[in-house]
Amino acid sequence: MNLTENLYKILIAGGSYITILKGLWMTIQGSFISVLLGTLLGGLICLLRMRKNVVIRTATAAYIAFLRGTPVLMLLLLLYYGVFARAGLSSLIVASITFALNFSAHVAELLRTSISATEKGQVEAARTLGFSRWQAFHLITLPQMLKIAKPVYQSLIVNLIQWTSVVGYVTITDLTRVINNIASRTMQPFITITIGMFIYLGLSYAIYGIFALTELKKKEQL
Repeated sequence: MNLTENLYKILIAGGSYITILKGLWMTIQGSFISVLLGTLLGGLICLLRMRKNVVIRTATAAYIAFLRGTPVLMLLLLLYYGVFARAGLSSLIVASITFALNFSAHVAELLRTSISATEKGQVEAARTLGFSRWQAFHLITLPQMLKIAKPVYQSLIVNLIQWTSVVGYVTITDLTRVINNIASRTMQPFITITIGMFIYLGLSYAIYGIFALTELKKKEQL
């Protein structure tokens, strides 16, 4: 059987492309929810992490350390088969919560270090000129923080998309599980898995492309 016949068998025969698209959509859907929730929660954790209250700072530091040091798969299994076992939540919701928690810890630490790296003298000068704390943050700290955090934030999103490849352990038919099923059915693991890897690679570069387009539009507006 030549390459063309193998590709037809893997991608077309029996509606395989539809199954792949459904698995891809499940991966995109779960990733989007996790990034959105994780970013919002990460911002809140960062805010609490930088408070002067020792108890709050210690608690948020422990939260970050625990989630950053815990394997995502183990956390997923704990939440799915333990914490939410009787909650009646769908596998996708539990997986999204899992990745959002892990993502939030990384985002919180990223934001904290980015804020710490901004120029403090400009903020002090703005406060001296009568700017409120919020105005100084919004006009001076925030733009610098976003510029510093952007490259790492992109990488965090790409990493999260890669982490979602383990959701098959909680019965979610995502892209990885679909690819694995097709590889088993067609007995063509090398070609099938290679195709799956290129799809994930495409998703990763799509994320970088979105950020690049956003940056380009900002430059055009200036």
